[in-house]
Amino acid sequence: MLTQIDHIGIAVKNLDTAIPLYEKLLGCVCYKKETVPTEGVTTAFFKCGETKIELLAATGSDSAIARFIEKRGEGIHHIAFRTDNINSEMLRIIKEGFKLIHSEPMEGADNMMINFIHPKSAGGVLVELCMEK
Repeated sequence: MLTQIDHIGIAVKNLDTAIPLYEKLLGCVCYKKETVPTEGVTTAFFKCGETKIELLAATGSDSAIARFIEKRGEGIHHIAFRTDNINSEMLRIIKEGFKLIHSEPMEGADNMMINFIHPKSAGGVLVELCMEK
């Protein structure tokens, strides 16, 4: 079961430019920056009430974020929902007819295990499943 919105991922070209912009916009400071080599991104997190905002900047031109920005420009990349059991949630999602991007959960940023539902099976929206490690 999905328990809550965990975060909204926003693709940005440059974290050094985006972090001060979002600090002003949200009225809070970035609490964490982290590089996730398996996803080819560096992330920056903000806490906004019960939901986090995750800025994602590509670490190389071959990453999914670089391709996303090249195709669509900066902006909302994904919405992430928290679950208490990512493995059972993956099975439930597959049973409901959705397609996952990865066959197994992966380590993500901010101490999470993650997987993604392919946007082609979710109405054009990239949905992330995440569970705290």
